Amino acid sequence: MRIPAWSQEQAPRDPELVEVILKRRGGELINLDKALLWSEPLARGWNVFLRAVRQEFAVSPRLKELAICTVARLTGAEYEFIHHAPEYIKAGGPAELLEKLRDPDAAGKDASFSDDERLAIRYAIAMTREVKVPDALFAELRARFNTTELVELTAAIGTYNLVARFLVALQVNPES
Repeated sequence: MRIPAWSQEQAPRDPELVEVILKRRGGELINLDKALLWSEPLARGWNVFLRAVRQEFAVSPRLKELAICTVARLTGAEYEFIHHAPEYIKAGGPAELLEKLRDPDAAGKDASFSDDERLAIRYAIAMTREVKVPDALFAELRARFNTTELVELTAAIGTYNLVARFLVALQVNPES
């Protein structure tokens, strides 16, 4: 990591905030947390916002995690991929399909993925690479997903583009 791993001794933080993050993480801070906690307001907001994206959205967890894994591959955020590939599998995604994401463009056309999965991959590609989503692709999304699903899938992709850029810029490494 390009910055030192945060510790309470180096930069004291509200113990309640640290406890909430530890609880969400199952009792241990991950390297991402050890970067975020250098800024208490950032860590606080991130914890609330990302918990909502990860745990409270109505959009299919499988599609959401596949889109996040696509963002990770496109941006070179290996840390993000390592943390979200298991979530895709937990949500019912076949592990063998994750390898196909090494080439997201091909994956977006691969019949091994469902129609919805290919659409989510293509949406993640467009949002990550071009930012402006082509009208034809958005029309396909509108025809398939309700407004809440569309908003949440969009938010998940946008959010994990932010996460990827944070991770890559600071070179946050996967946990040992």
